[in-house]
Amino acid sequence: MPAVTLRGPAVGSRMVPRGTDRPVVVCNPVSGSGDHVPAVRAAAADHGFRVRETDHAGHGVDLASEAVAGGTTFVAAAGGDGTLNEVVRGVAATGGLNQVTVGVVPCGTGNNVARNIGVTGIEQAFDVFDRGERRRIDLAFADGRPFVNSCVGGLTAEASAATSRELKRRFGTAAYLLSTLRTVRSFDNIRITVEMYDEPDSRPVWAGEAVGVLIGNARRFPPSGSRQANVEDGRFDITLVRDRGSVGLLKTATAERLFNRESRWTARYTVAAIDITVDDGPVAFSLDGEIVRRSRLALRIRPRSLRVAVGEGYEPAPR
Repeated sequence: MPAVTLRGPAVGSRMVPRGTDRPVVVCNPVSGSGDHVPAVRAAAADHGFRVRETDHAGHGVDLASEAVAGGTTFVAAAGGDGTLNEVVRGVAATGGLNQVTVGVVPCGTGNNVARNIGVTGIEQAFDVFDRGERRRIDLAFADGRPFVNSCVGGLTAEASAATSRELKRRFGTAAYLLSTLRTVRSFDNIRITVEMYDEPDSRPVWAGEAVGVLIGNARRFPPSGSRQANVEDGRFDITLVRDRGSVGLLKTATAERLFNRESRWTARYTVAAIDITVDDGPVAFSLDGEIVRRSRLALRIRPRSLRVAVGEGYEPAPR
């Protein structure tokens, strides 16, 4: 897909995206270490953006919807992957996917999506908004609810749900490891049936006990840690972690990180759609860090339906 570079009218010595003279940044003031707001406000003022701060969970959905309904054609999320998730949900809910460009200002704990699209800091993010490429990337949906990066279920989701804001503020990304080590002691494997397919009449099915199911849209999971996936191919990257005991996940992580190889506990697939059924009632699924509980979950992709501003480091087809 050819890249598109958009430019617009100058504000002082800067440029702002075409389509509106007041693009919007939806800023989560408590993301990450919580000290980013002054820098975001300064950069936003310099680049002609209006800042709207969230003050409760889900507020980013409303603020993004209001911005799109008011005619804005550029909405950025200043926070982590969860803040971006809310902004994208707000844009989608207002029917703005065809008209609106979404930007990312990395201010969260993990900032996985920002790294994957070549955005590395606050000031650099606004430079990308001014002069960077626009790409249309895949947008994933879980029971109709949008997510950009990943959907995970099982131990990883339970640990994510148990990771407090204070823990993330104190320990950064290590907070998730600490929560996982705590959660694994009491975690019971989940019995699931997973249907994966490209066409409705061709469905590979996996059923059994699992520690977790990891579904990436913009990311791949181990081995070799988390990596960018091809987010323009219309496909999910799926990892099933299988074991008869939850300690198997720790063994799997150790084997794959130390030796950079597959292990007997994992199965990997790349498919266009997936349906998950949980045998023993609802379990946690983390959609870009936002927790939902489901007994059934249907995941689909709308290929290249989300327009984003990307940095020079973005690779459309990573190895």
